[in-house]
Amino acid sequence: MDVEIQASLPKLKKQGRLHALRRISALGRITYEMLRFEGDGTVKNQVIARYLTAEAEAQADQAPSLAVTPANYKFKYKGRDQFEGRSVYIFQVTPRQKRQGLFKGDLWIDAGTYLRVEESGYLVKNPSIFLKKVAFIRKYEIRDGISVPLEVQSEVDTRLAGKAELTIDFSNFSIDSARPGAMSDAGSQ
Repeated sequence: MDVEIQASLPKLKKQGRLHALRRISALGRITYEMLRFEGDGTVKNQVIARYLTAEAEAQADQAPSLAVTPANYKFKYKGRDQFEGRSVYIFQVTPRQKRQGLFKGDLWIDAGTYLRVEESGYLVKNPSIFLKKVAFIRKYEIRDGISVPLEVQSEVDTRLAGKAELTIDFSNFSIDSARPGAMSDAGSQ
């Protein structure tokens, strides 16, 4: 899929935009191919690169241990609502343990498919001593029975540079159907 990442450090009046191609292997390994960058090098190296590295490490190291499942979270039903024309169930999620990568917040589940359409909240354990708080909203779209990332908005309070803002837009999602068994274990991009 194509990825457009916009990041800024408002206190330092620095910003940047990266356009890349994101691939996920059949084994779940995430890689990025940088296509174009515009903006300040500090944003590229200190905000965008750190985010991409953290995402790849979290995905490789702990995918099952971070899953939003009853093994990792307590769920509290908050109600039913509409989300972009879909009926959804809203749950408050609280991690059972304070571990890196887990979050406290809300989970919106499509009432028809039972797939996630939105997650929002904050990380319960910061991934670095340089970060005070990491808050986010992740939006998904349902495509061919899969919950596909659409947008991620993150706001990170850092100890050194103040607030860092990050918006990631995903587009042109496709599954490599050229390989045998593509739908069951194929990589996507």
